[in-house]
Amino acid sequence: MRQNFTQTITIAGTVRAVDEANGSFTFQARSGDQFTAFVGVTTSYQVVTNLDQISRDRVPDPAADPPGTDVQMALRKYIQRDRPVFVAGLYQEDGDRARFEARTVYLLHSAPDRYLFEETHWWLVQVTQMADRILDHLFDERRNYTIDDFAKFYRTNLNILGQPVDDNVQECAVLSRLLYDLSTAFLITGAERYFLAAQAAVKYLREAFRSSSHDGEYCFWAYGRRRHSEGEKGESLYFASQGPDDIGTIPLYEQIYAIAGLTQYYRITLDTEVLEDIKRTIQSFQAFYWDPPSATAKGFAGKGGYYSHLDPVTMRPDTPALGENCKRKNWNSIGDHIPAYLVNLILTLEPLPAGSARPYLADLLKTAISILEETTTLIVEKFPDPSSRYVNERFHDDWTPDHAYRWQQDRAVVGHNLKIAWNLTRCANYFHMRAARHRAMGHGPQASADDNHAKRLLQVARKLGDDMATVGLDAVRGGIFDCVERHPNGGMPIQFAWGATKDFWQQEQGVLAYLILHGATVGDSIYLQLARECSAFWNLFFLDRERQGYYFRTTENGLPILDGQYGMKSSHAIGYHAFELAYLAHVYIRTFVDAGNGADNGFCLYFRIRPSPNQTTINVLPDFMPPGRLSIERVVVNGIDMTAQLKPSNPDDFQISLANLSGAQDGGAIALVVQFAAIPT
Repeated sequence: MRQNFTQTITIAGTVRAVDEANGSFTFQARSGDQFTAFVGVTTSYQVVTNLDQISRDRVPDPAADPPGTDVQMALRKYIQRDRPVFVAGLYQEDGDRARFEARTVYLLHSAPDRYLFEETHWWLVQVTQMADRILDHLFDERRNYTIDDFAKFYRTNLNILGQPVDDNVQECAVLSRLLYDLSTAFLITGAERYFLAAQAAVKYLREAFRSSSHDGEYCFWAYGRRRHSEGEKGESLYFASQGPDDIGTIPLYEQIYAIAGLTQYYRITLDTEVLEDIKRTIQSFQAFYWDPPSATAKGFAGKGGYYSHLDPVTMRPDTPALGENCKRKNWNSIGDHIPAYLVNLILTLEPLPAGSARPYLADLLKTAISILEETTTLIVEKFPDPSSRYVNERFHDDWTPDHAYRWQQDRAVVGHNLKIAWNLTRCANYFHMRAARHRAMGHGPQASADDNHAKRLLQVARKLGDDMATVGLDAVRGGIFDCVERHPNGGMPIQFAWGATKDFWQQEQGVLAYLILHGATVGDSIYLQLARECSAFWNLFFLDRERQGYYFRTTENGLPILDGQYGMKSSHAIGYHAFELAYLAHVYIRTFVDAGNGADNGFCLYFRIRPSPNQTTINVLPDFMPPGRLSIERVVVNGIDMTAQLKPSNPDDFQISLANLSGAQDGGAIALVVQFAAIPT
């Protein structure tokens, strides 16, 4: 029995009863625990705000009859049975007495049964606020951008105010992620500023960090550049990584993310030079990191998948100089292919575009699909661990789990488990779509094989999603934990490796995993409930509203942690995921969630394409979707509605012809806007 014990706590739950007379309400957390919160004159009620800080409190005033005190009237106004709330306050125990006093009650919408983060504008506002502020930080008031601007002003590391720090490094993979951010912001808003910045960023990325092999077949990307100190001109190029776990090596995940931004930029522009760099980079994956059975001739294990690191001297993954990274495979070297570039590349290339480049594109598409097939198969076969509820993340080259690697040991990163659930569900959608195409062509055996693979992927995804709801998500406060012991030994269901903290990128994985699982498992509302819980925690506690950004890490109660690297606006670890979240949450909600009673289930994508005989069609499907869930409603070219001429007759066809279309009046690119609508299930 505790004496005079006080703790600040945040609790998420659903209101079960209201007691106006005693100034309290009872609400139930997802854990099943019920809490009674007492309100008073210092209790505030807030409706969640976005990065624009506009008050969205439109809760109607209550009826004046029966009369009540100010505290009672506020309680009557904001708290109703079955309403989801987050309550921050003080919990006290003294002997056999306990009391929870609410200091802030957070509502998720003015209407009790709706969620602001499911409104049409929410994620678009978040993207524009973040993109505008990062461009303001880097380039001040500029609205036109050049390659020299990025060379002079771009920095990987910015402090919490967006100002440069002592370390003036420019990391290639982080710049590529910024390119992804800018391309994505344009893709869903059509704002010219983001396109112009992306155009300059892609030029600098290719000029400053690209390294081609002597024969032009392969492309590698340098880790980064750093300007010399005051008084010495020039800068140093670092080809090998400077990251703590990867120093002196060429880690595959950095090469993968070097083309993440390029692939998203190619998607909105069809820039053939960018595509050539993507192709040559993938060829380097296949030639240097890949471990197919035939690789035994090179002395590799020949067990499939991709090695995680290369020695920059020997360009081999089995050189002893690699130390603990010698002959290793991990989640990043296998799974990161899928979200970083494979999904977007396959979406752009399949079905094969028309034009003179069709044979070239066919070869690249064949390689991309083979990587998708191999990586998804390996994930479902090698990663699940029968002795725990988490996946294995690190392996020796024969797929023996590695539980002795540096900080990871026998620990799980919750976000990686959710990232696997999200991406396996995306890929299940892809293989179901491919099965439908095979079936339409009379290829029964191929259709059955694809359907079976899709079912297997979804089965593993659902198990991980279900398991993380129990041993990865905070069932009392909401949000997603970080690093935990895979085999807890303290008698608790979750044992934390360090603290019960929550990181921004892991919240993204949870939101997207549960939204897409909801879309793939129609009628199973638990996934939508979990998606809303994760979305609420992100939008309440991770948004840095004062500086139009987001925090890297919070406490279990949602308070931001600002010490050291966690107080940065931008760094090696901060970026990309918030834009990926905004884009796909927007698309998934509009497609899979009945927002606004079905009236708001639409969205637009924007493209800027140079007319070329190389490619005379464009694929515009926004993500790997279940068949029959989206349709093209409207097509606008250079401001002219051309739906009648360009909308495909087949509702499952998302390829739009660019033949006979010219650029805008100034002779530039084709401005293409495609409006989508969800198909009710």
